Amino acid sequence: MEVNEVRARAFTLVELLTVIAIIAILAALIFPVFSTARSKARQTSCVSNLRQVGLSMEMYATDYDDIYPFAVDPTDRFTPEIWNEHPYWQRFIPFMPMLHEVLQPYQKSKAIWKCPSDVGYKVQDFTGLPFDTTPSAYARYGSSYLFRTEIAFRLSRVGGFDRSAEINMIFDGVGKWHGTRLLFNDQDFPPDPTFRYNCLFADLHVKNISLEEMRRAWSVPL
Repeated sequence: MEVNEVRARAFTLVELLTVIAIIAILAALIFPVFSTARSKARQTSCVSNLRQVGLSMEMYATDYDDIYPFAVDPTDRFTPEIWNEHPYWQRFIPFMPMLHEVLQPYQKSKAIWKCPSDVGYKVQDFTGLPFDTTPSAYARYGSSYLFRTEIAFRLSRVGGFDRSAEINMIFDGVGKWHGTRLLFNDQDFPPDPTFRYNCLFADLHVKNISLEEMRRAWSVPL
């Protein structure tokens, strides 16, 4: 009698396979939701970082006659050839400090220069030049973010832009970190249309923008 009761409670092979199939379907439905939520949380943290960077830029300028820092980002320092068409500016690069170092006295932590999605990259989005930032841009160079360094070269002042809400000032080093799909390979140029960028604009608002929107921001004259 006891043996029969045990047999009655046991699962058949068909039942086990059915349960496994149901679990697999639920996992396929739930895991993308979790992944999207995590991606959104990283994006929110990155946006917060850029807001803090923007405030530190303003505080710095307050101490220096409203002039933005005369500083460069890692791509300027280590691939100065991006400025070959502007040799007058290019010659200053070896003597200019790094932006994230200049702003340290105005910030509580170096960590605000680290994008949570920073997994590095090996090709610059808008120049196509090789630039190895693995394992992450922050770990290798101290900053996940880049600077529209023309602002520094022109000795631009806070409030001196006609279209400040359209001018990209600080932004993600590469668009795949917040894109709709990540491309973990070396063939990231030209940038994929799905790439997106968290961008601090000159009026200090921060927005997650598309590749096309970033290109438009680059085209806005200072």
